[in-house]
Amino acid sequence: MTKYESYKKEVLEASLWLSAHGYFGSLRGSGGNVSVRIDETCMAITPSSVRYQDISAADICVVDADLSVIEGNDKLRPSVEAGMHSIIYQRRPDVHAIVHTHQTYGSVFGLINTPIPALFDEVSFALGQMVEIIPYALSGSPELVNNVAGKLSNNANAYIIQNHGILALGKNLDKAILNAELLEKVAHIYYLALSTGKAVDTLPESITDFVAMIRNQEVKEAMQKKQEKNKV
Repeated sequence: MTKYESYKKEVLEASLWLSAHGYFGSLRGSGGNVSVRIDETCMAITPSSVRYQDISAADICVVDADLSVIEGNDKLRPSVEAGMHSIIYQRRPDVHAIVHTHQTYGSVFGLINTPIPALFDEVSFALGQMVEIIPYALSGSPELVNNVAGKLSNNANAYIIQNHGILALGKNLDKAILNAELLEKVAHIYYLALSTGKAVDTLPESITDFVAMIRNQEVKEAMQKKQEKNKV
């Protein structure tokens, strides 16, 4: 057992749950990816192109900030989206876990290039004042990494990637998975509401401003802790 074992098991368990509940889009495929921050220098992330049912904890990759493999199965490569995860951890010190899924209703809004506004306070306090659309770029490309980086300053915990899938962030993997669930819930309801052809009511501006203030404060506090830690 290595010092990374608990992180690798956590990533495996989260991946299996998401796969079993349809969040990756297929039960037999290898789409989507999951990671957890270990510290400021490395993360544990799912391998590339392997069915989740065929993965063991030993197959989960530990990579550093440069995406060099520290530990894992020599026959497997880290997820092609490792760069996307890495830039999020670099830019958002409040984030300690990330799930990237191909869930159905979240992906619908990626196809029609439509962000999801603040509709329920429960969801907005968790995800942020709006679920924005990240412009499309090829999976695993530097362009996609740059597109993701360009949206992180809104300090939200969920994003939709155009013609691709979604990103859900959290303080831990349980929170990241919950945020993926909440996004799918609100996307489904918003889809049904739009299908009626009637106007959709959003939360008052006073509430969305409050949501933004809370999210900004959480990120600010995390950034201050990171800076203090770096001084030691």
